[in-house]
Amino acid sequence: MKATQNKIIIAPLNWGLGHASRCVPIIKALLENNFTPIIASDGNALIFLRKEFPNLEYLEIPAYNISYHRNLKLGLLLQIPKVLKAVREERKIINDFILKNTDVVGIISDNRFGVRSSLVPSVYITHQVNVLSGSTTFFTSYFHQQIIKKFDECWIPDNENSEFSGKLSSTKKNLNTKFIGVLSRFKKQELTQNTDVLIILSGIESNRVFLENKLISAFKNDTRNIVFVLGKIEPAQKSWKKENITYYNYVLSEELQNLINSSKIIICRSGYSSIMDLAVLDKKVFFIPTEHQDEQEYLASFLETKKLAPFSKMKDFVKEDISKIENYKGLKTTETKLDSDLFRLFERKRKL
Repeated sequence: MKATQNKIIIAPLNWGLGHASRCVPIIKALLENNFTPIIASDGNALIFLRKEFPNLEYLEIPAYNISYHRNLKLGLLLQIPKVLKAVREERKIINDFILKNTDVVGIISDNRFGVRSSLVPSVYITHQVNVLSGSTTFFTSYFHQQIIKKFDECWIPDNENSEFSGKLSSTKKNLNTKFIGVLSRFKKQELTQNTDVLIILSGIESNRVFLENKLISAFKNDTRNIVFVLGKIEPAQKSWKKENITYYNYVLSEELQNLINSSKIIICRSGYSSIMDLAVLDKKVFFIPTEHQDEQEYLASFLETKKLAPFSKMKDFVKEDISKIENYKGLKTTETKLDSDLFRLFERKRKL
C-alpha cells in the first residue's frame, strides 16, 4: 500500500452490516486517491471490515448497543440515553485521536452522530435525511437533520432523482447534501446461474434469527438448489449442506459477489445497502422487510409501486410468493465510480 500522510477516519454505524458494507467502495476509492483510511467502529461492523481490509489501521469506538424490540419505536426511545452517552464518548475519542495524529485530514461518518470534529472537514453519509417513524416522523426527521447540520457535507448514496431512496432522501432544506451515486462493493459478472434461490440474512438480533427460522422451514423440503448466507460474523467462516440447502455462516465480498451473480432469485431484507448492491448486479429480488422498521417497509413498498420488486411481510411469507418476481422488472443501475473530485473537501487545511 502506498504510504501517505493524508489519513481519513471512516466510521460506519454497527447496525447489521449495511453501513459497513457500503463503506467498502469508499475505502477503496480513498486508497486509489492516495489517502490512508483509518476505520473506526465496533462489533460486527469492525470485525467485517478488519476481514475485508486486514492491513489498515483500526480504532475501536463505543458501541451504541441498539437492541431489537418488538415495539421498535418504544425500544429506540428507551435506548436514547445510552446512545447519547456513546455519542459523547466517541466524539471525545475521535477528537483526542486527531489531536495526537496531525496527519488526519478528514472524517467520513456513516450514521455515527459523534464522529466529527471542528479540526478537520467532517462528512456524514446517510440515505435517510428524513427518518420515517409513523406519527413521530416530523420529530425524528428534525432531530436527524439537526445532526446533519453539524457536518460540513452530507453525502447521499443515490442518484440525483432519489431513484432508490425515494422520499427518504428528498429535502428542500439546505443541509449541504450531495448525491454521490449508488454505492456497492460488487461488480456485475456474467456467470452460470447454478443457484435457484439465494437467501441473504442480515440485521440485528433477535430479528435476524426469526427470519432464518421462518425461511429454513419454508424451503426445507424444496427440490431446488437453495443457498443461505446467515449473516453471522464468527471467528472462522464455515459452510455445510443439509439435503438441498447449502449454508454459510457468512461470506466476504468477493465470494458473496460470485454467489449473487450466479443466482436466479434473491430473497433478502429491504435494507438500503442490499438494494444498492442488487441494483448494481441487475438482479431479480423478493424482499421481506424487517417488521416495524418503517424505513425498510417504505422502501419495499416504494420499489413494488415502481414494479421493480415484490415483497411480503415475514409472517405472511410462503415460498410460492417468489413466483411473483416474474411480473417485476428487477433492480438495475449503473455502477458509480467515485473520483477524486468527491474528496476535494479534504484538501482544506486543518484548523489548529
